[in-house]
Amino acid sequence: MQALKRKAFVGLGSNLGDRLAYLRAGLTYLPDVIAVSPVYETDPVGGPPGQDRYLNIVAELWSSASARQLLEAGRHAEAAAGRARDLHWGPRTLDVDVLLVGDLTVDQPDLQIPHPRMWERGFVLVPLADLAPELVGDRLTAAMRAGVSLAGALGGTPETGALGA
Repeated sequence: MQALKRKAFVGLGSNLGDRLAYLRAGLTYLPDVIAVSPVYETDPVGGPPGQDRYLNIVAELWSSASARQLLEAGRHAEAAAGRARDLHWGPRTLDVDVLLVGDLTVDQPDLQIPHPRMWERGFVLVPLADLAPELVGDRLTAAMRAGVSLAGALGGTPETGALGA
């Protein structure tokens, strides 16, 4: 019997090295990606001062993967990017967070679905609203939007055809 497919959303961010390359590579570890938000640039939230700005995206999946399998895929992507977990909320090559998996609720020490802080973070809600505005609703405030600036798309921007060009 085949597992039921459901919509899932995964957030990816990077603020070290070739941020776009890390985001692109991170997506390759996720199963059944059907859409990717535009890329947004934001100041770091929490962690030590002096960090570089983040690039953030949200990926939409239509998958039969469990929340645990998506977490493992994200951790493999982070490991492949050389992610070090030595400083809480410190700079990172790649951060992958499972945000939502259908209507599942998971409360385990290493996995919480919905992601416990997603509704407080503009860098999650702005790209999520691009993919699923019905999920975000009125939770995205002007103050949350203020620190999130459009940086293009992984496939390029309409104006230049490539990010950073």
